[in-house]
Amino acid sequence: MKKILLLIPIMTYGFVATACPACEAQQPKVLRGIVHGSGPTSNWDYVAGIVTLIIVIAVLFYSIKWMINPGEKEADHIKRNVLNF
Repeated sequence: MKKILLLIPIMTYGFVATACPACEAQQPKVLRGIVHGSGPTSNWDYVAGIVTLIIVIAVLFYSIKWMINPGEKEADHIKRNVLNF
């Protein structure tokens, strides 16, 4: 787990270092060096991006959580039909 936590800053730095100079000039100061293309056209673009990010993180969290510990322990659960086939 510690190795994964150490990889996150390294990967983030790699993404920051990949933006081209033409795209950096079009971005606001907050996003400079992180994203490509034209910058956000209004504050609603930031809101949409943040909401999307929250949804993606929640889906990723619950996907990993339920993969590791699904929680179905009943003997007649439908997964038993596949596992005992």
